[in-house]
Amino acid sequence: MATSTSFPCTLTLSIPLPSSHLATTASRALSVDAELSPLVRRSLSTDESTLRVEYSATTNRMLRVAVNGFFESLGVVLAKGYKDEVAGR
Repeated sequence: MATSTSFPCTLTLSIPLPSSHLATTASRALSVDAELSPLVRRSLSTDESTLRVEYSATTNRMLRVAVNGFFESLGVVLAKGYKDEVAGR
């Protein structure tokens, strides 16, 4: 994600997961929900079993709030995903 002067605060997360299937599932599930604020941009991608998330925001506060919300959603998705993987679905 290119940094622009209007979105100077950036963060890139690389989250290793147990399988590429879980990384892809998480990316698809999380990409459905757009950022609530126009002051934040997010992109999701996968690289094998790693979920990559790139954020840019107008302020550090906006970045922090968005990332906190993302981790809450990620927790829900992963709890369900792990349960399904263990069950062999």
